[in-house]
Amino acid sequence: MILALIQNPKIKQLSLRRYIILGCLFVLYNLTGGFLPDHSFLKPLILQYIITYGVAIALCVYLIYYLYKDYDIIFLKRYFSIKNIGITLIVGFIILFLIPYLITGSLDSARILFTLPTSVLGFIFLGLFYRRISEIKIQNSFFSKRKKLSTTSIGCIVLLPILTVIGDYQWLTFTVMNLAFYTITALEIYRYIYLIKNQGKLYKVLNFNEESDQNLVKNKIIFQNLTRREFEIALFILSKSSYKKIAKQLFIAENTVSKHASNIFRKTGTNNRKEFLDRFLKN
Repeated sequence: MILALIQNPKIKQLSLRRYIILGCLFVLYNLTGGFLPDHSFLKPLILQYIITYGVAIALCVYLIYYLYKDYDIIFLKRYFSIKNIGITLIVGFIILFLIPYLITGSLDSARILFTLPTSVLGFIFLGLFYRRISEIKIQNSFFSKRKKLSTTSIGCIVLLPILTVIGDYQWLTFTVMNLAFYTITALEIYRYIYLIKNQGKLYKVLNFNEESDQNLVKNKIIFQNLTRREFEIALFILSKSSYKKIAKQLFIAENTVSKHASNIFRKTGTNNRKEFLDRFLKN
């Protein structure tokens, strides 16, 4: 997260804004979960539970949004859209936790009523997610790591309701939840290394709009013109992968790949895939 803040001037290009927000939510989760409930603090006590559960729900929803947005994971959006997930969790919290707690005054029964159905939905989501990404046999080491890390991160989130109902073992809950953030961080590091290793292939592409070929050299930021997603797709195009294959590798729709490709061609002054390959595959 510190590295992301240092990179702040390039947040727009590197898409690190979402990562910083995610990091802040994890910090807030640790703070609220670590200090609340506190009988000497805000009264009535139920308000503290609303805060802690609210932060946890926001964190879970945003992490899923992060993966959807940053990795263009679209295959579960029909039933598990961010809107549907958020509404389900909020309504479930009100009906299954808040109301029973206000009626009975029993925190344990309210926890069970809320967390058990939430756990079932969470495991259904995890199963669908894992089954879908397991259909694709990825040879590229980065995308193989990406699959494992993304699944681990979501798995940690899915375990939160179970850990909550088991009991107040904060050391266990925080360890598992923070692992979700560490896996996302590791994923971003692997992605950055992957881009660095392949910057030679796209050096001319990334600098095309900035300088003429005669002045191309030295110390240019690798994310100069293309977004991070466009960078990845451009690498696939330069390896002569079809749009269909790229879509499978990245778990996105083929027309999404086509749209990204059109942006790549526009930014590099080429009209189509053939011109792009002819111009930038020479070296």
